[in-house]
Amino acid sequence: MITNAGLAALASRQLWDSSGHEAPFIYIALGTGDTAAAATDTTLEAEIADSGLERAEATASRVQTTVANDTAQLAKTFTATGSKAVTEVGVLNAASLGTLLSRAVITTKNVESGETLAITHKVVEINV
Repeated sequence: MITNAGLAALASRQLWDSSGHEAPFIYIALGTGDTAAAATDTTLEAEIADSGLERAEATASRVQTTVANDTAQLAKTFTATGSKAVTEVGVLNAASLGTLLSRAVITTKNVESGETLAITHKVVEINV
């Protein structure tokens, strides 16, 4: 789900408006919250800040969904140093705080120390 704040930030980045512009959305955060995602979300419900699963910069690229380079993609592989039940994923534009572009509640991924969790997030523009 793209959040309301995320939509406003995307418009700011696109227009490079006179009030400044948002930083790029290149950070992936994981959490343990399970409340349904909503357009009004501004943070993850319960962001993980330890166990090797804390917010991190992802590898950003453009990939093809319909035509060349029409999709923004973030990819990050986390390596756990503790055990967590990951239930939410968010994309933000800062290493701490920042604007939440999107949030998704996912099927629980139980991660044990030493295991990896690969996250790929894609944003595709849809013409209406």
